[in-house]
Amino acid sequence: MSKQNEQAFNYFTLESLHMCFLLQPFGKIPALEDGELTLFESRAISRYVLRKYGSGTRPDLLRESSLEESAMVDVWTEVEAQQYLPAISNIVRQCVIMPLIGGVRDQAVVDENVGKLGKVLDVYEARLSSSPYLAGDFFSLADLAHFAFTYCLVAGTEYAPLLEKRVSVRAWWGRIMARPAVRKVAALIDLGLLKPLLSA
Repeated sequence: MSKQNEQAFNYFTLESLHMCFLLQPFGKIPALEDGELTLFESRAISRYVLRKYGSGTRPDLLRESSLEESAMVDVWTEVEAQQYLPAISNIVRQCVIMPLIGGVRDQAVVDENVGKLGKVLDVYEARLSSSPYLAGDFFSLADLAHFAFTYCLVAGTEYAPLLEKRVSVRAWWGRIMARPAVRKVAALIDLGLLKPLLSA
């Protein structure tokens, strides 16, 4: 691990995590302190940031001007939280996080969750075969919420074929990764966490 990556990783694990643990009543990440307001839970933080800063020239990722479209954003953001995240997070935790902290993956846990994620992605494949994005013909928080763990799965594990073999899911992921802001964030993830692992 380079000195720069080691410093970034140490800052992330020690200072940032410690602050989140102090702010978050359940002792987890993330947490956000904005003036007098303290928030926790990633989707609540995302909605707050989008409502506060997402107006003007930026795309409307919540689609709150349309009741129907905002409802679909809510549906697929919930699907991500309740169906997608539990499976993919266990895979990433075992394959990416455990080696970073000196642990060893539990392949039985990985295999179980690969099966679960495959079933979820079959539902996604059906949805995305008739829609370019999860909530409709527009990019939204529902898509964005998938980014972090999906990127870690694709870039940091051998399980990218879970997405790649599903034509509509692969195309959807390609559209997400083609966005300039997403590419910038992906580069930061590589520098901070994945490059040391992948180059080991």
